Amino acid sequence: MDLSDFEADNSVSCRLSSSIPDVCKTADCCLGIDEAGRGPVLGPMVYGICFCPVSKKEDLKNLKVADSKTLTEAERENLFLKLDESKGFVGWALQILSPNTISTSMLQRTKYNLNALSHDAAIGLVQYTLDCGVQLKEVFVDTVGPAEKYQEKLSQRFPGVEVTVRPKADSLFPIVSAASICAKVARDHAVKSWKFAEDLGEVDTDYGSGYPNDPKTKSWLLKYLDPVFGYPQFVRFSWSTARTLTDSKAVPVHWDDDEEDGEKSGARQNNTSMLSYFSRSKPSELTHTRDTHRFFTERKLQSINTL
Repeated sequence: MDLSDFEADNSVSCRLSSSIPDVCKTADCCLGIDEAGRGPVLGPMVYGICFCPVSKKEDLKNLKVADSKTLTEAERENLFLKLDESKGFVGWALQILSPNTISTSMLQRTKYNLNALSHDAAIGLVQYTLDCGVQLKEVFVDTVGPAEKYQEKLSQRFPGVEVTVRPKADSLFPIVSAASICAKVARDHAVKSWKFAEDLGEVDTDYGSGYPNDPKTKSWLLKYLDPVFGYPQFVRFSWSTARTLTDSKAVPVHWDDDEEDGEKSGARQNNTSMLSYFSRSKPSELTHTRDTHRFFTERKLQSINTL
């Protein structure tokens, strides 16, 4: 699986897809939707779809596709190759949601939670297949939130398409199992080949599972927490695990508010105010000889006393 488009900038989301089989443009087709990486605090979440003619459901089943969680990594890789080699009647597409996209979406002023983000990713992929000319008649989806409400939402969005939303759909419908495999393989590749934009030196890649309750993951989060700038973009900083560690281990920052001047607040709590970083004469404790952090160099920012 070629993830070079995503690796070129893994701070944003990216869509990847196979070619559209000609038969899918003339025959009634079914489509499955599933995701990989919803729960981890590390790495992207990937939404995957797989589609084929309704008349080819048995052929797809004969490929022995199954819920990706029940398969080994080698089995998933092998099945993805089989799906990719069946391009005469099978197509797939992926929406890779970067950790940065997930966190900034969830923390924006207007409420945009993970369920809404997931729904929009799924809807975007279905719309993509329709725009490509796929004769879509059936959609099978693993539920996110209440199944009935999600099914109604998709049915209203895509009239004329029969939508079925079920818990554990990846173990009930082969077309969803196929989507699950595509999504999981893509996420595994993205995590393994992650290119850190931050200058972290030789990064320890023993992340564990990436789930918040994994001791290896917790240890990695502690190791790579910058006390000022927080986490690299590999981390979903909106997750409560990351936020708790940041609050307890990182340097406190005080901003001006209506109730108390920021400088006074900082002095009262024996901490440096954020405004001190922008003053003409820096406090002695802020004077250092280290290289400027990439946050400033990327934005071409300079210390005010050099202008």
